[in-house]
Amino acid sequence: MKEYEVKGGKLILGDCIKHMKRMPRKSVDLIIGSPPYAKQRKYLEKGKETNISRPLDEWIDWMVRIYKTSLRVCKGLVAFVIGHGKGAREWDGAPLLLGARLLHEGICLRRQMYYHRNGIMGSGGNDWFRADVEIILCATDGKMKLEGDNTACGHPPKYKPGGVLSYRNVDGSRVNRQVITTISGYEDGDAKTRRVNRAITKIANPGDVLFCGAVGGGHLGSNISHDNEAPYPAQIPNFFIRSCCKPKGVVYDPFGGSGTTGAEAIKLGRSFIMSDIRPSQIELMKRRVKQARKQRGLGLLS
Repeated sequence: MKEYEVKGGKLILGDCIKHMKRMPRKSVDLIIGSPPYAKQRKYLEKGKETNISRPLDEWIDWMVRIYKTSLRVCKGLVAFVIGHGKGAREWDGAPLLLGARLLHEGICLRRQMYYHRNGIMGSGGNDWFRADVEIILCATDGKMKLEGDNTACGHPPKYKPGGVLSYRNVDGSRVNRQVITTISGYEDGDAKTRRVNRAITKIANPGDVLFCGAVGGGHLGSNISHDNEAPYPAQIPNFFIRSCCKPKGVVYDPFGGSGTTGAEAIKLGRSFIMSDIRPSQIELMKRRVKQARKQRGLGLLS
């Protein structure tokens, strides 16, 4: 285990579980990352296999340990992009199998999220469909209320509110700021209708699908990121940092790889910790952090 102090954060060379066991309880505000696939890539270091990739059953056991140790050190959300392997004609089910195991272990999962990308053309083969989404499995230490702002990545409402008509004052403000809405549903098999007051929403909740658009060919946030064999798009950590990490909070990525999480933390004014088991990735993260700080006009690494 080796630590590198850099301006704005810290880089850890070594096993992330061992590192997290040394960290104080509830010492970071958000954990976000993209773990290695189950037996899909070799993750070489100087041309040699590192045994990072694991058979599916072993990978699930390992990821359960990752979630448990992450929840010990994180006071907020733990979110990992769970990739799935094999081809279009056979799915390994890794996200669903891991989710079921986490629930069985008593871990509190949030309703799963997805990130939408422009899938690789032809990735569905000649009889299936292109892969456009991946699952993000999110967990918390019990049914806690998260800090942060879940509308930070929202947008003005797309549609006008329904209900009674209203007019505006000279300054543009609405005379009636409440909208009367009729809700219809079923309770014990019988129709139920009630009238409720709903405030006019200025910013809409962004929803549980992250639209990342293109994720290859230079669209991952930095040309440096492509020096890692499986980088993830900058939009993912950007979304979670803005939404689930308070200003000046600490973000931890156990699978630092291309340094994307740290770069977005710098961009958004948060501190970061990133770890990786390969020395080459530590050097890559140093380059990425240096680039991000230069882009923000913050100076070079210490």
